[in-house]
Amino acid sequence: MKKIKVAIIGPGNIGTDLMIKIIRNANHLEMSAMVGIDHNSDGLARAQRMGFVTTAKGLAGLEAMPEWSDIKIIFDATSAKAHHYNWNIVQKYSDKTIIDLTPAAIGPFLIPPVNFDASHRVRNVNMVTCGGQATIPIVAAVNRVAKVHYGEIVASIASKSAGPGTRANIDEFTETTAHAIEKVGGADKGKAIIILNPAEPPVVMRDTVFTLSEQADRETIRARIHKMVEEVQKYVPGYTLHQEVQFDDIPEDKPVLIEGLGHRHGLKTTVLLKVKGAGHYLPDYAGNLDIMTSAALATGERLAVSN
Repeated sequence: MKKIKVAIIGPGNIGTDLMIKIIRNANHLEMSAMVGIDHNSDGLARAQRMGFVTTAKGLAGLEAMPEWSDIKIIFDATSAKAHHYNWNIVQKYSDKTIIDLTPAAIGPFLIPPVNFDASHRVRNVNMVTCGGQATIPIVAAVNRVAKVHYGEIVASIASKSAGPGTRANIDEFTETTAHAIEKVGGADKGKAIIILNPAEPPVVMRDTVFTLSEQADRETIRARIHKMVEEVQKYVPGYTLHQEVQFDDIPEDKPVLIEGLGHRHGLKTTVLLKVKGAGHYLPDYAGNLDIMTSAALATGERLAVSN
């Protein structure tokens, strides 16, 4: 099978790590071009040394180059604001698809093990956020057994792994993740919190998932969660349960008040996760960035096969 040529917009940490992953691990994708806006970018220089096409004139610069016609998939690793500009260019070309690693959420949310089949014909897909990629599979796993009324996630990442793009998009992170917990995870109400942990040495990404659902067989829920963890591990080997799944009853006579839903009772499920990066380019504590690039690569590989 002929490999599909791809370009990456954004030569920062995420874009560079994604480039390395494509070179090392992709079966159906071929790295072609790296796009930036800074002539002094280390990521652009690295891509150029590796023999790939580069431009510091943004996506419009690549659009003007002959290589543009052969590129079919574009990964956007810039920012929510910049993605609007990039999509305005890509959407003019019916043969091209953009995979959005920013929280712009122009296209539908995509979590590879949860809803790929429902989204793979769309030309702009959004990878939600690192917290979303780590936790929404768990919310969805619970929801497949018992209706989830409320899903809350807390993503704790090493402060050193949060670059300017992450820090500039904190509001978009919480809003986009919460919306995706509802849209993809299936919860009636979603909430997301992010914590930048300044600990030294830096700690790996930790995620806590709370769901309040209808009552159901606990062992069935536990089995579904373990199966979902295995599905994510296929493309993020460092994704693991930090502790065994925990359950608590919220009795009908002592319900909890959920903003926007009112009082609810049922089964509370708590899942503690740990995400260790693969260390391809980023340090292994940057699991938050690794899960984004890994999910984007998995999506690109599936798109290449399906199209």
